[in-house]
Amino acid sequence: MDWTGCEYVERVPGRLGGAPVVKDSRVRADTLVESYELGESLEEIAYNFSLDEAAVRAVLRFAQERKQVVTHARDIGASVTNA
Repeated sequence: MDWTGCEYVERVPGRLGGAPVVKDSRVRADTLVESYELGESLEEIAYNFSLDEAAVRAVLRFAQERKQVVTHARDIGASVTNA
């Protein structure tokens, strides 16, 4: 996915091969999306990766807006967009 324009995602040469990561971390942005698609809650993802919930929410919202988040039996729009 093209993460250009997501304020919480950066590419740093030498960090995970330049893959898009959550700012100031070594967590791939795609990993957050994958975790959410597998059923982890926003809070669980933030806790498991030691990330701020606002950052996780913003990354998931960005992916959702680009239709990269697969919805299952739950409404991700509500959980991702509610602060």
